[in-house]
Amino acid sequence: MTAAAPPLRHLFTAACLALALCWAGPVTAADQPDAWTARQAVIYALQNNPDSKIARQRISAAEAARHQAAAAMRPGISLSGGYSQTDNPMQAFGAILNQGGFDNTIDFNDPGRTDNLGFKAEINYRFYNGGRDQAASEAAEALQLASETDRTATQHRLGYEVVRAYQTIIQAGDQVAAREAELSAIDSSLQVAVARYEAGDLLRADLLQFEVQQARASEQLIIARHQLDLAQRGFLNLLGLSGTDTVLLPGAGDEQSVPTVDAYRERPEIAALHARLMAAEAALAGARGALRPTLDGFAGYQYDRGWEVDGDGSSWLAGLQLTYQLYDGGRRDGEIAQKAAELAELKEHLGKLRLAVDLEIQEAELNRRQAAERRQVTQKMVQVARESAQLNRERFQQGVILASDLIDSEVRLTDALVRQSAARANCRTAAARLRQAAGMQQFAPTTKELLETQP
Repeated sequence: MTAAAPPLRHLFTAACLALALCWAGPVTAADQPDAWTARQAVIYALQNNPDSKIARQRISAAEAARHQAAAAMRPGISLSGGYSQTDNPMQAFGAILNQGGFDNTIDFNDPGRTDNLGFKAEINYRFYNGGRDQAASEAAEALQLASETDRTATQHRLGYEVVRAYQTIIQAGDQVAAREAELSAIDSSLQVAVARYEAGDLLRADLLQFEVQQARASEQLIIARHQLDLAQRGFLNLLGLSGTDTVLLPGAGDEQSVPTVDAYRERPEIAALHARLMAAEAALAGARGALRPTLDGFAGYQYDRGWEVDGDGSSWLAGLQLTYQLYDGGRRDGEIAQKAAELAELKEHLGKLRLAVDLEIQEAELNRRQAAERRQVTQKMVQVARESAQLNRERFQQGVILASDLIDSEVRLTDALVRQSAARANCRTAAARLRQAAGMQQFAPTTKELLETQP
């Protein structure tokens, strides 16, 4: 009788460790490892996944919006110049006055053709507008902070999804190995059954049971290989890569520390909503500022030169302007009411989010405990099922048990191996989920620390 095939997970480990000896250096966008550890995969995804890149662009856009808002509180300076000719009486007469070329011989109604080369410099500054510019600047800063914390939340979710996809590949590989071992054991038992049948020691019905079981095991192996292929494709997609070939280093640093109560951080989703609350408060202050007057200052210098009347001159203008809108049909009151309602809505969302995060953390902790307990139980289950299957194979060769009994033991062993693989993957995935729920990145407290300490 042939021996059962070794688990594919161990074959992965042996081959990948050999490849890893030839590879060293940090993981960058242009440098892909020959074999992935879970930590390397998370780092690579954080640098190359499209969602991570989109989040970076959103931060850049928010920073640009903040600069735009801050620009409103600075003075505006403009320079202009141009050359023109005209015979329009009003424009021609104005140009003559600006050039200092007027005399009593000029006809007001027909001053003739004039030309003008003019340069102007102006400065404008809004001294006061009810605090609207300041409110707009504060809102833009808060929205930039929200974009940064949104990126952190995206990175945490991405890190968790990579770890889960990584463990899914390992679990799928273990299932393939279990199905291969089951099929190999069935093939060996079928050979024994054929020999017993030909010797007249086994019924035709028992032989058919083995053939049916062989077909069923072959079908399950096809399904398991298909699931492994899908898991590999999904994993590479998260990393921002295409292809189907994936080599992992299972067990090479997959285990993660479980957060303690003291290690829990504020979730970036809550921090982002806090920032949006600050932006909403600033927007409300800006809407209320529209009820106040505005005070603007301006100053300018102008130089004009003409050749038709052969004159040149300069002038300046400076002053203040106070503006107050007495009535606008209730538009400003409506805007204030709208901003106040939006602020109140965000506050309710914050309370709802806190409850959801608290429940999420509790669920993650319970799932981790359950996964750890199942992992211990399945280890014992595999030991018992493997020993039982081996004994039944020997007893079947001796003709002591029925074919159905041997088939049942093989099925139980495969089921135990599949359950053990699922429990092991679930345990590591649950730890990763708890880290995300606790406001932490995978393999490090923050994304920055993870990228700074990459192997």
